[in-house]
Amino acid sequence: MNIYRDESNPLFQYVVGLGDDALILGHRWSEWLSKGPNLELDIAASNLALDLIGQANLLLEYAAEVEGAGRSADDLAYLRDTQDFRCHWLCEQPNEDWGVTIARMLMFSTYQYLRYSALMQSTDRQLAEIAAKALKEVTYHRRFAAEWTVRLAQGTDEGHRRVQNGFNILWRFVPELFETSGGERTLANDGIAVASDSLEADWRETMDEVMTKAGVSAPETSGRVMASRHNGHHSEHLGHLLCEMQFLQRAYPKASGATW
Repeated sequence: MNIYRDESNPLFQYVVGLGDDALILGHRWSEWLSKGPNLELDIAASNLALDLIGQANLLLEYAAEVEGAGRSADDLAYLRDTQDFRCHWLCEQPNEDWGVTIARMLMFSTYQYLRYSALMQSTDRQLAEIAAKALKEVTYHRRFAAEWTVRLAQGTDEGHRRVQNGFNILWRFVPELFETSGGERTLANDGIAVASDSLEADWRETMDEVMTKAGVSAPETSGRVMASRHNGHHSEHLGHLLCEMQFLQRAYPKASGATW
């Protein structure tokens, strides 16, 4: 059954979405390994990737437990097709350059920070514990992204151009961050989840503070994506990413026995 048409287990869908965001963004950061602007940032990219993959592992393990279908975190990561992933479009976009990557990290780490801060109060004890652990890491991610946004934008004309270009490219994915499904709303009303639309005002205020300090701005007309993770629609970039990420497990399902 396609999880997007199954409303019987909204907690599974919600936790899978959190896990997929961390998994896919973590993979994007791993693509910077050996390609960072300098050695220090190459190591930083490794750490950011590991943090996010660790969060994904915890969340997908819990999602598998909630689902109760005998699948593992590895099964959810490696044996689902594109339409079954629930990551946001922002996470799956290609790195392009360091300016685009930093703009995306500021946008999404701010989003994660607000969500995990609120999820620490979840009535679901396991979800609250995962959020508390992840928040420590995301706090650093947000600070790292904010410092680099200002440093690049205030450094040289080229740095400013690249960071501004990053926001110009990615801003059309912002509305999807705050879409709230019926299942998510129900979970939020029960004190389990956080409704995405409740985060928007704080997100925009926080983003505005950093962007104003950096001297960059949100594009006046950015359009928006006309699809959503809630209906299983994704950009073409996710399929290419999964081809690389899932290759070993798909090509040698019995011989590899790979875990992550």
